[in-house]
Amino acid sequence: MTSQRKRKRKPTIKQATSGSKPAGQNGPSRLATRPSPLATPPTPPILIRQFLQTMRMRNCSEKTIASWQFILVRFMDWCDERGIECVSQVTAEHVAAYRRSLFHYRNPRSGRPLKFATQAHYLIPIRCWFGWLSESTWVDDDVTAKLELPKEEQRLPTGVLSADQVESLLNQPDLEKPTGVRDRAILETFYSTAIRCAELVDLDVYDIDVQRQIVNVHQGKGKKDRVVPIGERAISWVNKYLVDVRPTLLSESGVTNLFVTSKGRAIHPNQLSGQVRKYLLQIGITHRGACHLLRHTAATLMLHAGADLRSLQLLLGHSRINTTQIYTHVSIQRLQEVHRRTHPATPNSSNGNSTSPDDLLNDDSTTDDPSSGDPSKDVN
Repeated sequence: MTSQRKRKRKPTIKQATSGSKPAGQNGPSRLATRPSPLATPPTPPILIRQFLQTMRMRNCSEKTIASWQFILVRFMDWCDERGIECVSQVTAEHVAAYRRSLFHYRNPRSGRPLKFATQAHYLIPIRCWFGWLSESTWVDDDVTAKLELPKEEQRLPTGVLSADQVESLLNQPDLEKPTGVRDRAILETFYSTAIRCAELVDLDVYDIDVQRQIVNVHQGKGKKDRVVPIGERAISWVNKYLVDVRPTLLSESGVTNLFVTSKGRAIHPNQLSGQVRKYLLQIGITHRGACHLLRHTAATLMLHAGADLRSLQLLLGHSRINTTQIYTHVSIQRLQEVHRRTHPATPNSSNGNSTSPDDLLNDDSTTDDPSSGDPSKDVN
């Protein structure tokens, strides 16, 4: 009886193993690498770190990774305050409640709400994270699948300076001081190249070609390289800074940054923005933006002078032409000219219907009407 039972079991074992190979013979199976949806997920900090590592594998910018990390940690802190300690406990209702909290949030100092673009900025990383959690089977369903992002408003660049205001700004640094010459070279570079603050901070001494009058921007926004022109006046100030000032500021050999602090170190973007804002305040400009204000000003004034959108797109480093087209709304001079030339109500137009209020009030023909001086016949 025992031998018969063994003979019966043996074919059953063969049938179970005939259609599959042992794990490891042909590499690990897919089920062995993917966690079960019923398994307890790791803690949120661990899952956030794994997600950010996936972003690094996709060659995402470190600045984007740092920003998304802050947003995800903030969201899980919000969940922790409500007793949610695991990602599997998060529901679509929780995500909707978090979106409402962003909508009703008010700045403690100014009392202003978050812009819709900022609200979307806080929601996009959460949606991407839960999509990754669902693909990794750490959660059963993607609770953000039906999350609708707020519609972003189209805002125009504010606080564009005039050419005279820019010239006044450029004359603010004290040229008797080495840092004043450096600041003049910085302002000239901003105005001439229209590069971003972070891009200027990352410039090396080898990135400016004085002979060819170009600036090589390495790994700008979106990890993209580009080459932009720089004017003769800006080149002359940068060259003066390189020859007369930068060697006196350097305290350490090996610092290759083009613009350095008074202690010979690389300038931090916040420090640079504060320095530019100081000069703006000296000429009475209180607009927000500091360094970006010069970028907007350069693009707008170039558009006024006849620059085409494609050239501006290359200069500014925009990936989409739609972003550059915003400056066409800021540049109102061309629209005003077309309006004066074509609108039928414009003075001296061909239709003759361009009477001004003063002409109507002083027109003697209004006295020919016998009822014009009779108050009883005045029509209200």
